[in-house]
Amino acid sequence: MTLEAAPPRTQTGTAPAPGKAPTTLGRTPAAETLLVGIFVAVPMLALIAAVPFAWGWGLSWLDVGLAFVFYVASGLGITVGFHRYFTHGSFKAKRPLRIALAVAGSLALQGGVIDWTADHRRHHAFSDKEGDPHSPWLHGENVAGLAKGFWHAHTGWLFTKEVTNQKRYTPDLLEDRDIALVQKLFPAIVVVSLLLPAAIGGLVTMSFWGAFTAFFWAGLVRVSLLHHVTWSINSICHIWGERPFAARDRSANVWWLAVLSFGESWHNLHHADPTCARHGVKKGQVDISAAVIRGFEKLGWASNVRWPTTRRLEKLSKPKVEAAAA
Repeated sequence: MTLEAAPPRTQTGTAPAPGKAPTTLGRTPAAETLLVGIFVAVPMLALIAAVPFAWGWGLSWLDVGLAFVFYVASGLGITVGFHRYFTHGSFKAKRPLRIALAVAGSLALQGGVIDWTADHRRHHAFSDKEGDPHSPWLHGENVAGLAKGFWHAHTGWLFTKEVTNQKRYTPDLLEDRDIALVQKLFPAIVVVSLLLPAAIGGLVTMSFWGAFTAFFWAGLVRVSLLHHVTWSINSICHIWGERPFAARDRSANVWWLAVLSFGESWHNLHHADPTCARHGVKKGQVDISAAVIRGFEKLGWASNVRWPTTRRLEKLSKPKVEAAAA
């Protein structure tokens, strides 16, 4: 059984602007690609150096605490904010929450809120087909093709991507003055994301070394770890894993990424029902992002949450034989 996934909605519940508007607007400028390379490579080098750095110079509980707080804040900004709210309209948010989610997601250094949302809506429009900015299945299905596809889906697409036409995919966000301002302030938010942990570490320890280690762990290492967890949803969760739900692509569930990704790795249900606010819908499937959205709903900050229903899940479920063979 196959079932077409619902098109991604905007916050108002409408699909991105259809019609003959081009999906992309040419290649990313060289200067921007260079900046992307810096913000990918520098945190990655810090992540590689993390183990010998901790062994040789130590890792304080302050560093651990700051890294944890900034990882959770920026990670949920991506999963709850950029993904489930801005991209798919899984719920409606009051203005302060909408702005806070846009800022929190920007702390992850994965691009501005409008850039990220436009790319992801285009991903869903062409998932695992030509036009998908980061499918791992467009280079062949042999070992060499999948290796190349894995690299492309995980990181390579950032250096070869075409600029998504935001007027086509994010007209709602372009017209939102608050979100347009957060997008414009993205460079300043990047600075805050990297230097605020250092400032806190320096003030608490009253030392430059405390500032440096906080910058290293809660700035660079935290950013790189979250980068790779997010990119793993593009790569790993479109190649390996279980597929109990009918989707139009090869999205899959990967259980061991669930906690680090705040529930995003229950990816098969998400692609089968993109606007659903909960991705981990089966017993034992931890979905921290859904729990946070539930909290926002109880506080009155979020409304019209699109929770899964038994009838909808039954309709999306594959027959057992088909699911086992997928």
